[in-house]
Amino acid sequence: MFYSINLFAQTADQHIYNGNKLYGKGNYKEAAAEYEKAYQEKKNREAQYNLGNSLYQQKDFEKAAKQYTESASNTKNKSLKAASYHNTGNAFLEQKKYDEAIQNFKQALKINPLSKETKYNLAYAQAMKKKQDQQQKDNKDKKENNKDKQDKNKEQQEKDKKEQDKKDKDQQDKKQQEEKNKQDEQKNNQDKNQERKENPKPMPNKLTKEQADQLLN
Repeated sequence: MFYSINLFAQTADQHIYNGNKLYGKGNYKEAAAEYEKAYQEKKNREAQYNLGNSLYQQKDFEKAAKQYTESASNTKNKSLKAASYHNTGNAFLEQKKYDEAIQNFKQALKINPLSKETKYNLAYAQAMKKKQDQQQKDNKDKKENNKDKQDKNKEQQEKDKKEQDKKDKDQQDKKQQEEKNKQDEQKNNQDKNQERKENPKPMPNKLTKEQADQLLN
């Protein structure tokens, strides 16, 4: 639950009065300008709280939280202080800053321990914090699992590459050896041919036996 501006609507300051009317009509930007004037003139913590409400309604939760925090820290009004802490918690809740939201709801309960709204918001923030922690853990586990898979895939790719490189090298070596054997065979054949040229075999004798006998006689 969000504590509305009506808690402090009775303030007589003219700028706050104007701001309350504008806020009630939903003119939050114009209302914020009035509350800002009231605060600048008197450092009025009620005006600062209401400024926080106007910023909250404009979904400017970061600036709203700042106004609530200053209001809670500097006011002596217990109701205003409790409401400021409560709405600071809401502003952090909207930003999913659950640790900060929980801290501020607890501060509000220290001042107003009977507030059912603050107890509910605290329980909600704690539940969301637990859910967020679990999601972060799941995301971390998922990221680690993905990293393990990537590492394994990389390792397998490197292994496959080494095996392929070895196959390619073996094939290249085999091809080179075959080429060398072919060249050696060609060289041997050339050497044999050269040897035949240098050492010709005797021509076969074409004389008949009778002619040979006559030559011998």
